[in-house]
Amino acid sequence: MNKKILIVDDNVLITEVMSYILTSNGYDVITLNQGAAAVMKINATHPDLVIMDISMPDADGREICRIIKRNKATADLPVIICSSNDDIALTLQQDGPPNDILSKPFDMAVLLDKVGHQLAA
Repeated sequence: MNKKILIVDDNVLITEVMSYILTSNGYDVITLNQGAAAVMKINATHPDLVIMDISMPDADGREICRIIKRNKATADLPVIICSSNDDIALTLQQDGPPNDILSKPFDMAVLLDKVGHQLAA
């Protein structure tokens, strides 16, 4: 059975590109363009990994990550936060930090490496 990845980003182009790369490499992908619905989607689909934008108009990716990591049912779910901001390193110091960070724009090989690493852990 293929690993299931949930991509949460308000930028449709980003979700389409990531989805194409990941499905081409054997992963099952679910996309969501509304951050506010992320936790509900996680509970409904039970992904193996979440890749999420840090800044969306309707939700803060850091706060969603905190919610995921504080919930006993989802605390072990790996989360990769994406951002184009240079100060993203502060996100790793937050309460309920993500498992990894992906800088935008991203390189396909880096994306696949980070995904493979998180799913192997």
